[in-house]
Amino acid sequence: MRTVILSIILCFFFGVTYSQINISDIKDKTTKKIEKKMDKSIDKGVDKAIDKTEEKIEGVVSKKGKSDDNNKQNPENVSNENNGDINSGRVVSGNIKPEDAPKLTSYTKYDFVPGDQVLFFEDFSLDAIGDIPAMWTTNGSAEVRTLNNYPGNWLCFSSEQNVYCLMKNLVLPENFIFEFDLVAPAATEDNPHTGMYLTFFYTDYDYLNEDLLPGDMGFHVYMNEVYWSANGYKNQEYLVESRSELAPIPMDKTTHVIIWVQKRRLRVYHQGQKVIDGPTALPEGAKYNRLRFSEWGYAENHCFITNLKVTTAAPDIRSKLLTEGKLISYGIYFDSGKDVVKAESYGALNDIAKVLKENTDVKIMIVGYTDSDGDDALNLDLSKRRAANVKNSLVKDFGIDAARIETNGKGEKEPIASNDTPENKSKNRRVEFLKK
Repeated sequence: MRTVILSIILCFFFGVTYSQINISDIKDKTTKKIEKKMDKSIDKGVDKAIDKTEEKIEGVVSKKGKSDDNNKQNPENVSNENNGDINSGRVVSGNIKPEDAPKLTSYTKYDFVPGDQVLFFEDFSLDAIGDIPAMWTTNGSAEVRTLNNYPGNWLCFSSEQNVYCLMKNLVLPENFIFEFDLVAPAATEDNPHTGMYLTFFYTDYDYLNEDLLPGDMGFHVYMNEVYWSANGYKNQEYLVESRSELAPIPMDKTTHVIIWVQKRRLRVYHQGQKVIDGPTALPEGAKYNRLRFSEWGYAENHCFITNLKVTTAAPDIRSKLLTEGKLISYGIYFDSGKDVVKAESYGALNDIAKVLKENTDVKIMIVGYTDSDGDDALNLDLSKRRAANVKNSLVKDFGIDAARIETNGKGEKEPIASNDTPENKSKNRRVEFLKK
């Protein structure tokens, strides 16, 4: 059956008849292609690719007679590549209509809520293009670059070796959240696979080595265009493996990856889904103070990362809002310079909505803040519009009475940190919820 499918595919793309195709040649060529793949779950990956091709063929047959120009005019086929954002790969700007943006309601099972303290942030904005970042080190090569479709500075892994972030020797708490933006180049004929390891570990010895499992204990998350896997380890031995084929990494687009550690529990979120949830995935008693991005065997498909952030684990929303009267949130996401609330904000807004629904006499003030980059007046206006849209979301998407919410924006005024480093600027970009 698969041989016939491959024959049809060749007929479709190269204009040959079925009788002109040598079935044995197809098998030989197919075998060679498959041998280039990695040996991890490749059968499933091939099955998925063929299934998708079957669907495409059926779609083309059903639309026979329609021109390519008609397809290009269909809003559903408009590419967002040039309007990609640094968090989710989709923004409401240019020709993209608001109704095409990800909806908060599509994230109803999205329980991720960021912490209220920023422990580490890196966007490479202080590093020269072409240099390895000042806070990083490597036993291979890496450099800061810019991308034509996406703003900001990006760290490119330009060798197969390991690239380390020292994290200023910060020892992370038992509960923490790590987020970053990623662009993974599309596969090539010579390199039909794109993947990357992210490893957290603690060690006292030379860590610039090729060990897959560095240090006495730690964990790594592997991601590619087909699946995710996560493995904790101790004394060079794996613990329970977690694996998922949900929401794999898209190619040639920005995407946002979130990793949440709670003692032995590891959760990974991507594109509105919890792709991995391992209650006992991590070693007990581990203290992480280094992270490593690494690529093995992907000589042509080097990935780009930026906007790395470590925050404390999710705060006690109820206590912060009702008892302390003030909640600082880093979980309300916007594109740079935009006021549209992104779908990844669902978890944070849902928790706030729950508190308001359970305490119907409570009224709040939502206040938006920015960092000091850009024009003061524009920042002030942006912060006010963002606060207003957060209110609109609570009212429209969560059913909160609009009369219970007021909004304001203070732009770059009242910073909680100096605006002298990317990390401090990230602390100032926030939304505050104040009990009235």
